Amino acid sequence: MADERLEYHIYEVFAQESQMAPAVHQFSLLASSPDMALILAKENFLRRQKAWSVWVVRRDHIHRTGPAEAEMFDRMDKTYRETEGYRYLKEKWRRYKQEPLTAQGMT
Repeated sequence: MADERLEYHIYEVFAQESQMAPAVHQFSLLASSPDMALILAKENFLRRQKAWSVWVVRRDHIHRTGPAEAEMFDRMDKTYRETEGYRYLKEKWRRYKQEPLTAQGMT
């Protein structure tokens, strides 16, 4: 009989509380296959919390950005996504409210 050893991999487990909720990382586990990882994830996670969906991903299949990309993200102007990017509106509204309401002011 040949010596058959199972190769184990680290899987990351993500879960969604509802269909519209984001997938959130829960924990890592060691399993021999994706199917076994899903079984273990459901056994460990679903007995404690409710979930709409459970995902497992092999850790070495996850790719991320590095330090060079992080510097690029810092250079991108995203003030339009933050309230600070709209500070000028506060002053504009203040001036608008102080103006008398006239037909000419409405155009």
